Amino acid sequence: MSSGPFPTRRLSTNDVPRQERLAFVHDFMARHIGGREFAPADCENVRIDMEAMPLPGGLTVARGLYAPMSGARTRDLLQDGREQYLLLIHNQDHEISIDGRPAFKVSAGDTVIVNEGTCHEFRYGKPTTVDLVSLDRHIIADLAPRLELEASYLIPSGACGMPLLANYVETLRRHPPLSARAGDMAARHIYDLTALVLDGFVRGGAERNERSKAAARRRLVRQDILQGLSDPGLNIDAIARRQGVTPRYIQRLFESEGQTFTEFLRDSRLDLAYRLLKERDAESSRITAIAYDVGFSDLSTFSRAFRQRFNATPSEIRRSAL
Repeated sequence: MSSGPFPTRRLSTNDVPRQERLAFVHDFMARHIGGREFAPADCENVRIDMEAMPLPGGLTVARGLYAPMSGARTRDLLQDGREQYLLLIHNQDHEISIDGRPAFKVSAGDTVIVNEGTCHEFRYGKPTTVDLVSLDRHIIADLAPRLELEASYLIPSGACGMPLLANYVETLRRHPPLSARAGDMAARHIYDLTALVLDGFVRGGAERNERSKAAARRRLVRQDILQGLSDPGLNIDAIARRQGVTPRYIQRLFESEGQTFTEFLRDSRLDLAYRLLKERDAESSRITAIAYDVGFSDLSTFSRAFRQRFNATPSEIRRSAL
């Protein structure tokens, strides 16, 4: 297992007694990637090497090296409740069947995206390396609406954005993030790149997906702001650095809804102050303390902005609560 905030878990059947190899593989898959059953073509040659690195946002980057074998996500295994989307890139041709439909061939380098909530079977006729990304269903569906109209997608290796995504995943696997902030940014990049790839394959087109990506990013930015309201130094540059985007991009996100970053930050602080004035006891939490707690560094500025927003002073709101 590697060190750092995002350790990579590894398993090699070479390190496991022969009679226990499949049990170890099934357990590793279930804990880190998702339930699968494997049936080696040669029971005397059960060779599987696996690694998995969890990242923020319900995301896992993994790789597996498999001897010739078949495998399945069976109906019984669906009882684990997993509904992640799996993005799979194989270095060998192979066959896969989704939800009981006829098997189809996937060429080496092409990508299959499949919902874990769907039964599927696959067969590797040669030793095969598989790069896998497990994506949170809700996050990727927000970025690519109507994704769930299909249980799976077959994406050619040369599709728009696919080489960039594949290379990014490979780089990330070789060089794991060294901080929580880097991990957050890496996860966002993978989701954004996956949504870019899906633009040409999910019904509705790129324009719809672009609007949805902006909406998802706007939610993330707002959440980031709301979590940092108490910081008087919170500004658009700090948020942009944490989100891995430019300040101008964040400005455009708010402008698209007729608001500015500064207005959202100020109004969010005032709304929090209003709630605290009603919830906190006057003796233990003075108005000045509340102003500082929500990120204002000047009491007069706080009082003036508060009155403009609520047409009342903080003292009047406190008295009404009492």
